Amino acid sequence: QVQLVESGGGLVQAGGSLRLSCTASGGTLNIKRFAWWRQAPGKQREFVARILSPSGSTNAADSVKERFTISRDNATNTVYLQMNRLKLDDTAVYYCTLDEWSGANYWGQGTQVTVSS
Repeated sequence: QVQLVESGGGLVQAGGSLRLSCTASGGTLNIKRFAWWRQAPGKQREFVARILSPSGSTNAADSVKERFTISRDNATNTVYLQMNRLKLDDTAVYYCTLDEWSGANYWGQGTQVTVSS
């Protein structure tokens, strides 16, 4: 059973930075794509960023692409989201997802990011 464990969320002042981590474990992983999504209170879940395997190609939502960077460590099946110049609107629960080439899709439990003024 694949598990995704996220960490790195917390409270930060506007303009600050946080780095989220997500490590996948369980079984033999045939990873196609890691991604980050987020859901703010009262809003729909939205895409943040993704990174493809094996190319490492990335893309991110327009609202974050100048401030957030997604990266990965293949050796540890870990994906990161470096978030800089955080804004109040970035406050949300952030979820890590993994898609395998088989079509299987997994979600982490989420980590809270709160940006204060």
